Amino acid sequence: MIKGAIFDVDGTLLDSMEIWEDAGVRYLRRIGVEPEKNLSEILYPMTMTEGAEYVKERYRLTFALDEIVQGVLDTVRDFYFYEASVKPGAKKLLSWMKEKNIPMAAATASDREHIEAAFKRLGIDGYFGRIFTCSEVGAGKRHPLIYEKAAAYLKAEPGEILVFEDAFYALVTAKNAGFRTVGVYDRFSEDEQEALSRQADIYLRNLTDWKWKERMIL
Repeated sequence: MIKGAIFDVDGTLLDSMEIWEDAGVRYLRRIGVEPEKNLSEILYPMTMTEGAEYVKERYRLTFALDEIVQGVLDTVRDFYFYEASVKPGAKKLLSWMKEKNIPMAAATASDREHIEAAFKRLGIDGYFGRIFTCSEVGAGKRHPLIYEKAAAYLKAEPGEILVFEDAFYALVTAKNAGFRTVGVYDRFSEDEQEALSRQADIYLRNLTDWKWKERMIL
């Protein structure tokens, strides 16, 4: 029987992955500069500092590098504070779990301040006993530490916990650590969906799909 659930946030509960592709574009438009059409693709493999160096040179910006980096970070922050939306069906799913007395935790690679602000604005903060972040536990999701910390908080064994993830690599990490996994479709990881659906114990094209409910509590 399932005794707990761990939810990834970006791309799983929140429709928020777009900001990580468009932050540079949004930043430039905020300062009155029109970006090139493929800027997101150019910046995607770069670090924040590398991206700042690129836009400074390409668009002849007079700002210092640290000012550009901070401007991008502020753009990301504003997205979570004022714009990020909850994915369809998420609230009903969380409410259903609460009714079943299944304790829940969130596990995210994003900044705590951003996620707490978005959860509160969207009215889903009360569903989670605790939010775990990769930066605070000291490891990303290629290591199972964040899931293990959450499991200890939930006071359940990995095999008694469902982990909801939209990213293939993160779901594989959780599954290899013994957790029961739920793959969640996200449009920003379209190329991973076939692999995600094969690897996950349960795969959801949409959180409004309730056909798997009975399987959850077996």
